[in-house]
Amino acid sequence: MVSNHAQNNTIMKQGIHPEHYRFVVFKDMSNETMFLSRSAAQSKETIVYEDGNEYPVIKLEISNTSHPFYTGKNVLVDTAGRIDKFNKRYAKK
Repeated sequence: MVSNHAQNNTIMKQGIHPEHYRFVVFKDMSNETMFLSRSAAQSKETIVYEDGNEYPVIKLEISNTSHPFYTGKNVLVDTAGRIDKFNKRYAKK
């Protein structure tokens, strides 16, 4: 028996992917971390990266360097604060 993938002989669709990728700096605005990657995202702003070259910059509100899921920070503090608020609000008097 042949799988569906082999039967369909799938090929990437032509003409739907950007053709011009360039190096872009992504900057996490919450902790100022930057990383360089290739992207077709447009930006009018530029920034000088740590290698001394100037690149377009895409500003991010959150990235893996600041997200609680990846850092393990803020989740416990946030959860504890919510539990305390709940207990205070609904405590039997």
